[in-house]
Amino acid sequence: MNTISSLKIGEKAMVKKLNCNGALRRHIMDMGLTKGVNVELIKYAPMGDPIEIRIRGYELSIRKSEACLIEVEK
Repeated sequence: MNTISSLKIGEKAMVKKLNCNGALRRHIMDMGLTKGVNVELIKYAPMGDPIEIRIRGYELSIRKSEACLIEVEK
């Protein structure tokens, strides 16, 4: 299973599935991370958390714990 957190810097992928429920799922979807959207990993913070991704033309920082819940297809 590939997740956003398993991508390397510069890699692009498409969101396949969100492995969460309730308020966290709604929060992730409100940020624009929905099934079928393309993401690109821009960089990791110096300590590895958070992760910066490019989605829908803007940069978004998400926690590594959230990125582990988002399945992607390369």
